[in-house]
Amino acid sequence: MKRLGVAVIGTGFWGRNHARNLKELSETELLAVCDINPERAKAVAEQLDIDAYTDSRKLLKRRDIEAVTICTWSTKLALEALSALKAGKHVLVEKPMANTVQQARKLVELAQRKERLLTVGFLMRFIPGVQRIKESIDKGEIGTLVCATAKRVSRWPERIGDVGVVKDLAIHDIDIMRYLFNKDPIAVYAMAGALKHRLEDYAQIMLTFREGKTAFIEANWLTPYKIRKLVVTGSEAIMTADYLTQEVTTETSGQTLSPRYEWVEPLKLELQHFAKCVLNNKEPIITGVDGLKALQIAQATLKSAAKGTIIKLKE
Repeated sequence: MKRLGVAVIGTGFWGRNHARNLKELSETELLAVCDINPERAKAVAEQLDIDAYTDSRKLLKRRDIEAVTICTWSTKLALEALSALKAGKHVLVEKPMANTVQQARKLVELAQRKERLLTVGFLMRFIPGVQRIKESIDKGEIGTLVCATAKRVSRWPERIGDVGVVKDLAIHDIDIMRYLFNKDPIAVYAMAGALKHRLEDYAQIMLTFREGKTAFIEANWLTPYKIRKLVVTGSEAIMTADYLTQEVTTETSGQTLSPRYEWVEPLKLELQHFAKCVLNNKEPIITGVDGLKALQIAQATLKSAAKGTIIKLKE
């Protein structure tokens, strides 16, 4: 079986996880990593027996590297993704994909022109419990979907500095809401502020959809302990997913079910999906357009919080 030659740009905490998983997958051959910190790049490269770079331009010249995953600081993601696409590489760029909507749109357009796969790191979609909820919604098992609520809260170290909690955390749930409702919201209303960080460190977001359906998102870096939870309310059942334990509970008028699923690493599933899509020339579950739309909603969220008003969204 052909293996996809890959590299990771950015070897911080999340980039190291990318590299570890890509090394383990049978679909990929991890060839190199790149980081502006030479000691960090060297440490990861030596551990995985691959090449280390400090300049991504040199890495991108290699013909055996067909695809890259980009895990740099949020404000640098678009620049690295743009360079990779120009070099003819397939790209998985971590969220929030870009610093501005204009940058994200440019990436989508370039990927289309270059006929290269562009996907965004919204790994929540790959959690089995989320996929189970999505299947239940699509099959009508919970009746009519009415509302969804996401809670993503925890302490966070001061190292975060280039984006606030909306683009770093809440954007995951913005994408999930589009995925579950299978449509774009028509308006957003948000409250946000900064208690302990330079940028916003808490946000409460309400997304409204057509037919009176609503999604609520709470995200912060303030809560003493970590919670990652999704609750979906339908006319016939309520389903709850714990992102940390991957437990799923379904409650109906007559019973509560909590089937056991084997815990899997969502990142590994996401990277495997990326590789298979490139190798088989298939469109990924999450496209560059999905990343662009999530960023547009995140920007509108920040605008709503700043102005204290509802922001209408273009469908």
